[in-house]
Amino acid sequence: MLFFEFFFLTSHLGMKKHDYITIADLSREEIMYLISMAEEFEKHPNRELLKGKVVATLFFEPSTRTRLSFETAANRLGARVIGFSDAKVTSTTKGETLKDTLLMVSNYADIIAMRHHIEGAAVYAAEVAPVPIINAGDGAHEHPSQCLLDLYSIYKTQGTLENLNIYLVGDLKYGRTVHSLITAMRHFNPTFHFVAPDELRMPREYKLYCREHGIKYKEHTDFNEDVIADADIIYMTRVQKERFSDLMEYERVKNVFILNRAMLGKSKDNMKILHPLPRVNEIAYDVDSDPHAYYIQQAQNGLYAREAIFCHCLGITLEDIKNDKTIIS
Repeated sequence: MLFFEFFFLTSHLGMKKHDYITIADLSREEIMYLISMAEEFEKHPNRELLKGKVVATLFFEPSTRTRLSFETAANRLGARVIGFSDAKVTSTTKGETLKDTLLMVSNYADIIAMRHHIEGAAVYAAEVAPVPIINAGDGAHEHPSQCLLDLYSIYKTQGTLENLNIYLVGDLKYGRTVHSLITAMRHFNPTFHFVAPDELRMPREYKLYCREHGIKYKEHTDFNEDVIADADIIYMTRVQKERFSDLMEYERVKNVFILNRAMLGKSKDNMKILHPLPRVNEIAYDVDSDPHAYYIQQAQNGLYAREAIFCHCLGITLEDIKNDKTIIS
């Protein structure tokens, strides 16, 4: 891991601040470096590495797991948290611009985790804010912190990120988590299987991305035990009602693909089921007790991944974490 650390540090020399906006910015070495940081935090999540720091969580779009895991990560690292979970209670309702909100909050906080409904909002935030910005999701574009915890979950359950059969199921049109995962996995020779109804199939630009980067993929419109028998990872997604302008279209597709326990009879022993949550109907409750189910543990991994992201953005290294004497039992 010394090579990863050297690469990570030297590749960022001269940068005024570290933002975490897109997984596309990270090399293979940087991804593995952050996974190593997450491993260290799983061993000892309670520390005081960020004591004296203030973290702002600005959620212009509803969230439960992402916001709470960011806030928990900050608290477990000794930071204080400010922010909001509903833009309706902020000055944006009075006409305050996103730029002014960011500049104002930057007066109070050392780092900002922001979720916004507009694609590209995180890139803009990084350009205008003087403190580091973490993209906690921007529209249907990307969700890079979710992607890191997904990568960590895959690595933990498979022992590798290399040469895996990954099935992405459900809302592949609007699902920012699957878009980020495709981008991140370009370094690890995956074979993707895109399983979706025609209305929610993977957008053309991501299929072009796969071709340009030599990523193998297949498309399926059927979802049954034979289709998924070869999977190492099944990544289920919710059909996102909030992304549809036509509610009739949503009603047509919302329950098309539902994973139930009877469909797992031909699954490989190592196969794990992931889901960014929340789920609606796409995973039946009888799957929860199956050994292939991993989505609850996956959500827990978000704590360790986001602790790693905070430290990366604030200039704390893997070596700092390994030598940390502020561990709280």
